[in-house]
Amino acid sequence: MSRGLGDVYKRQVFRLSKLCIRGGKRLTGDVVISGAKNAAVAILPAALLVDGICEIENLPYIKDVVLLTEAMQSLGAITSFEDKHTVKVDATTVYSYCATEESIGKMRASYYLIGALLGRFGKAEVAMPGGCNFGKRPIDQHIKGFEALGANVEVRGETIYATAEKLKGTHIYLDVVSVGATINIMLAAVLAEGTTTIENAAKEPHIVDVANFLNMMGANIKGAGTDVIRVKGVEKLQGGKYSIIPDQIEAGTYMMAAAITGGEVYVRNIIPEHMESVSLKMREMGVEIEEGDDYIHVSAGKDLIATNVKTLPHPGFPTDLQPQMTVLLSTAMGRSTMLESVFENRFQYVDQLNNMGTNITVYGNKAEIEGVSQLQGSEVTATDLRAGAAMILAGLKADGETYINEIKYIDRGYECVEEKMRALGADITRI
Repeated sequence: MSRGLGDVYKRQVFRLSKLCIRGGKRLTGDVVISGAKNAAVAILPAALLVDGICEIENLPYIKDVVLLTEAMQSLGAITSFEDKHTVKVDATTVYSYCATEESIGKMRASYYLIGALLGRFGKAEVAMPGGCNFGKRPIDQHIKGFEALGANVEVRGETIYATAEKLKGTHIYLDVVSVGATINIMLAAVLAEGTTTIENAAKEPHIVDVANFLNMMGANIKGAGTDVIRVKGVEKLQGGKYSIIPDQIEAGTYMMAAAITGGEVYVRNIIPEHMESVSLKMREMGVEIEEGDDYIHVSAGKDLIATNVKTLPHPGFPTDLQPQMTVLLSTAMGRSTMLESVFENRFQYVDQLNNMGTNITVYGNKAEIEGVSQLQGSEVTATDLRAGAAMILAGLKADGETYINEIKYIDRGYECVEEKMRALGADITRI
């Protein structure tokens, strides 16, 4: 169940409408970055492992967070919103290991419920994850990890069933670097008997954040942020308070929004070290980047320079910034390339951008980009979360009006995007 302000927030409808952008405005000013979506959607399920009350601060108020708290309530947890960005979770009342509602299947991050419920109950029944559709994102490495810990896992229809008499620590080598599998195995291993070693682990900042949250609650996890993570099982986790890290993907999106409009923006409440691969590529394009303790100052008053980008696991260039960077490269004179090495079929949005005047040709997992001097407003459809963000950037640059449909995807990961953009000078409204 939910208490307090949570009831108010849960009643807010994320309107499945469209965005209208009148381009040509130079962005200036300050933008404050919200908590990290990718950390929040893992830390909330992790709270189900806690035998007590934990308070999670700096939550982004986005659709995926709302859906996850509702899913946790359906399992018996009490979630109480202290304010828009802070929730208390009391998991002592959780009685169910079945998370099979239709809404759960709409989120990719729902798979973290498997690791959390398996770790808590030795059982889990969870709807197959959904989310953005940009190619196969199998969960075979997740299943491999659960089975190595002693679980039996079956996929029947649209539901994943996992059971274990006793989870025991083991040595797991991931065949591919997988953020989701790394986190899910951590969740399942925290209360397991003995020590679990995860080799070829992902190193993203939100993995470190999840490990830090669990350690704050009493877990024993070492090596997060490296390719070898060791989880020594403990008997129980106790409550506590934790603040989520800033969202590097939201930060990168606003950095590129400043650049594509020739603007000057301070991107605040961030960890500049998390942005290093993005900052380096933007500097290659001629964008001035100045770093402070918790901010980055972006200034782009001159023509952008073409360059080549390849997405890679952290600390490489993030795949979740690939569509936004592709738009930015489209406005740099000359030829650029974007090589997508993390997910297949993540260029589904390109046809939408080409309708706005970009000159992008896709060959499998590679896009060749011929820079153009100007984009034209059009009616487009967001094909996924980050593609939707890319279309916002294109709309900011374009002449005339741009209408973006299916903004439900954007609401999954960007808090108050139109308000934040308007505060920087953009002409953007939800209609």
